[in-house]
Amino acid sequence: MQLIKRIPRLLRWITSMLLLFVLAMTLLRLVFFFRYNPPGKPFSGSAMLMGLRFDVKFACIMAVSILLLCSVRFLNPFKRYAAKSVWNSIIPVVFFITLLFYAVDYYHYDYIRQRLNASFLNYFNDAAITINMGLQSYPVVAISLLMIAITVIFTFIARWLLLKYQTQQVIDKRKGAGWYILFFLLFALGIFGKIGQFNLRWSDAFTLSDNFKANLALNPFQSFFSSLKFRDTKPDIKKVKQYYPLIADYLGVQKTDSASLNYERDYSFAQNTNQPNVVLVICESFCMFRSSMSGNPLNTTPYFNELCKQGIFYDRCFTPSFPTARGVWATVTGIPDVLGDNNRTASRSPEVVNQQTIINDLKGYQKFYFLGGDPTWANIKGVLLNNIDSLQLYSQENFKAKKVDVWGIDDKNLLLESNQVLAKQQRPFFAVIQTADNHRPYTIPEEDLKVFKKMDYPKDSVLKYGFEDIDQLNAFRYTDYCFQQFMEAAKKEKYFSNTIFVFVGDHGLPGNANAMYPKAWSDLSLTRVHVPLLFYAPQLLQPKKVHNICSQLDIMPSIATLLKTPYRNNSMGQSLFDGRVKHPQSVFTIDHELRTIGMATNGFYYLKNMKTGKVDFVSVLNNDPVLANAVTDSIKNQLGILTDAYYETSKYLLFNNKRK
Repeated sequence: MQLIKRIPRLLRWITSMLLLFVLAMTLLRLVFFFRYNPPGKPFSGSAMLMGLRFDVKFACIMAVSILLLCSVRFLNPFKRYAAKSVWNSIIPVVFFITLLFYAVDYYHYDYIRQRLNASFLNYFNDAAITINMGLQSYPVVAISLLMIAITVIFTFIARWLLLKYQTQQVIDKRKGAGWYILFFLLFALGIFGKIGQFNLRWSDAFTLSDNFKANLALNPFQSFFSSLKFRDTKPDIKKVKQYYPLIADYLGVQKTDSASLNYERDYSFAQNTNQPNVVLVICESFCMFRSSMSGNPLNTTPYFNELCKQGIFYDRCFTPSFPTARGVWATVTGIPDVLGDNNRTASRSPEVVNQQTIINDLKGYQKFYFLGGDPTWANIKGVLLNNIDSLQLYSQENFKAKKVDVWGIDDKNLLLESNQVLAKQQRPFFAVIQTADNHRPYTIPEEDLKVFKKMDYPKDSVLKYGFEDIDQLNAFRYTDYCFQQFMEAAKKEKYFSNTIFVFVGDHGLPGNANAMYPKAWSDLSLTRVHVPLLFYAPQLLQPKKVHNICSQLDIMPSIATLLKTPYRNNSMGQSLFDGRVKHPQSVFTIDHELRTIGMATNGFYYLKNMKTGKVDFVSVLNNDPVLANAVTDSIKNQLGILTDAYYETSKYLLFNNKRK
């Protein structure tokens, strides 16, 4: 007790305010639970504990703010007694705002079953209607009076606490700088929210793998401010309906309905007694033009090139966008991430975290996701665990290998340890392995340099054939070495003969591809989204090289077709192996940095800048300019309309592809 009294009074007062706010937020969370908990669902201690961490985070933000303001002498109630009137006014106002947030959040969830987010602000576009609807639907007056009464009670408690600390005897009259540093660090830890590489984020709530638990854990401040930067990303329903007939035909929608905007397609197959395993490898920065498959004279991927000759290889596969978070999103959901800008990926938006995925249609399959680093990067962990049933997620702390850089363990050990896990399985499995080494800082472990030999080429050759420097080139070569180690190890396991291996780049990279492709590929950054796509299963699939254009979005429908498992497709992807599907001969691209959207075909690339309206229409087969005539003008116009339609529909589906 004496030790506590030695803590400066200011710090004790701030801590008491923090605890008071946390207590209030915990009680409000309990009110939310007892009002909205689904029948039969037990009390969730894990959700309450996660919620407590969010509450502490925001209470600590308040605590640090008070501490910093009190560093100004005339605002410090323990340096200037009259300053208490300032805090006796400010803190009750903050508390009332907190209650207001929770009240709005409570009824927002009651209305649309979503925690408070920035879309709420859209209601004020028709403020009169919103206010009248609220007054007619909810007890606004009664709730307002209750909030005022609670705030009055809180005000008396807060004033009493401040007066109590002001009138306490000071035991230790030293400045106590050490105490201030300690408490500042504790508050900072509370704001960060956890020990690890990334801070506590809204997506951590969705690692609870239960949508209600996740919503129970969320703090309305967290969900509102996390979604605020996505406020401008809402779909334009009028445009979506305008383009519906075009996109419904493009996707082959079986039961068109422009009123409900139905995009679902159902596919069934004759019963398949054999259930092949699937290993989907999402390869970091695995751009096509730098690989041996493109004819690159540096022959950077000789082993993977041989695999491609033994499998079904697509040399015209494109990802919708860049970077990795968007590539993972597109692969898992089948919908291009068209939200926001360079720092606002769909995985970071609380409003679209709930997504349907064909992965869940793989009934009877164990599901794995292997990642060598921290899975909370870009909020990917929440997206995966919230949407993939019974997913077993392996990340850097689950592997024996040591972390080698910011991206976690090296790819070779990631792949080999993943293989060891898969080799032990007794049931069919679907596994995703996400690599990371082909990325700065281009770490190649010392243990591998005994076998993997770095190459050295003249700088002009390195630049000529698409690389920025020799380190980047050797990192790309190391990727090929890792794939070789993985596949040679997998071939020794029983599961290999009945497994379909799928390799795809998460995205390409910009660069000089003029030695391999026409200039438009480099000039318009097609290289940034051009990746290899390989389906490899020597005992299940006949080798074939396919030149027709396809998309990263097509992977999951294609896997479901190969497995002959019934599935429901509400995405923009189409199966590459189903004769019933009229596969589109075009793919969509979006560059969030340059604000361009486009559509590529086997012969042309249409690209439009959404800010300036500038349009490029070029050949992807040669360097000749596209001559304007009736045929090319028609193709250009059709691709222009299709590009806009695809973009608007994709945005709509991101918000309307919820799990059923």
